[in-house]
Amino acid sequence: MAAPRESFDPARSVARDVLRAVRERDAYANLALPAMLRQRGVSGRDAALATELVYGACRTLGLLDEVIAEGAGRSIEAIDGPLLDVLRLGVYQLLRTRVGAHAAVDTSVAMVRAEFGSGKAGFVNAVLRRASERTTEQWIEALAPTDPVGRVAFEFAHPVWIAQAFSDALGARASELRDLLAADDARPSVHLVARPGDITAEELALVTGGEEGRWSPYAVYMDGGDPGALEPVRERMAAVQDEGSQLVALALTRAELDGPDRGRWLDLCAGPGGKAALLGAIAAIDGFRVDAIEPAEHRAELVRSAVRDLPVEVHVVDGRASGLTAGYDRVLVDAPCSGLGALRRRPEARWRRTPSDLRELVVLQRELLAAAWDLLRPGGVVVYSTCSPHLSETVSVVGDAARRLGVEQLDARDLLPGVVDLGDGPGAQLWPHRHGTDAMFLAALRKPR
Repeated sequence: MAAPRESFDPARSVARDVLRAVRERDAYANLALPAMLRQRGVSGRDAALATELVYGACRTLGLLDEVIAEGAGRSIEAIDGPLLDVLRLGVYQLLRTRVGAHAAVDTSVAMVRAEFGSGKAGFVNAVLRRASERTTEQWIEALAPTDPVGRVAFEFAHPVWIAQAFSDALGARASELRDLLAADDARPSVHLVARPGDITAEELALVTGGEEGRWSPYAVYMDGGDPGALEPVRERMAAVQDEGSQLVALALTRAELDGPDRGRWLDLCAGPGGKAALLGAIAAIDGFRVDAIEPAEHRAELVRSAVRDLPVEVHVVDGRASGLTAGYDRVLVDAPCSGLGALRRRPEARWRRTPSDLRELVVLQRELLAAAWDLLRPGGVVVYSTCSPHLSETVSVVGDAARRLGVEQLDARDLLPGVVDLGDGPGAQLWPHRHGTDAMFLAALRKPR
């Protein structure tokens, strides 16, 4: 008896099963996919196709579901989950890839037939053939909302509330929303950080075949591939870190103190450890030390791994009540946030977040910033950052601290020399479409003597 068709199509089988894990178990695609590729021994072109299908389908879920509902003549909720996974893969191939319509439909139908039989395969076949009758542009014209923000949000597969939040954060330059959403919808390049004292960005670029970064003196850009296979990464001379995150850590080290820097630094929200490692490497050059706080033990272990052999001590405590002795010269509060600034790296996140998530996060952000302020010495500096441009998590939190704590707010743009288009100040906002980074926000607050 012939083997099912899917046994000859490992890329689509992996993609379907990862989408199923994301839907059924709230798995993270960027964790589930590499594990499944390794488990099944899928590599090369098949792995590349599986990656494109998984990340692409997760990113464009809203657009795909509208097309599927139209083609099926019923709501998404009325379609069996396993069939929906296959339909999403099929419609994504039809609308967003160069895969031929015949191959996209036939492979999807074959997967359903092998698992569920001919009846459900016929349903999938009918929906996909309806989807193939229009181009992407024609589907957008047919289904997109008529208001400007809603339309561009639909076109670039973002929830409307997120697109509106981005528009609000852009302010007077809200006309850039289309460029921003397009950049946010594209697969980002890999950014590496060269560990200070071990290797320069120039050396790292030569060894890896990458390109030196534009903004951070430690950044290198990679077009693709597995960064974990690179010798400098294996040897712990380099790591994967978005250039925006590098700039946040560097801003803390560059801020002007009132009085000498005695080399006592604190990363109040250190997990998973990327910024703590960069701060530790810079601190080691001058004989300084860094304390790093992470309340969850499994994430604290990630921090320990990242800062191994560096002058960094990890504390498994709540940053709001750490018990540490006050008097730090520099404190980084890279606060837990909605992550709206890193949606391009977490493909399913945009469809999981809701506006209601922000309420608890903003309370936590304010409490952490207040705790950092208490641990700071007079004349010291706190850098507050979020991987989100949402005004509630950025300027509102900083403004609240300024009113309650009597802070002296520095112009954070001065801490990112050479970086252009950072906003009106005194905070600094990075953007994917302007800077090629995640949408990191940062503010620098100095404690008056």
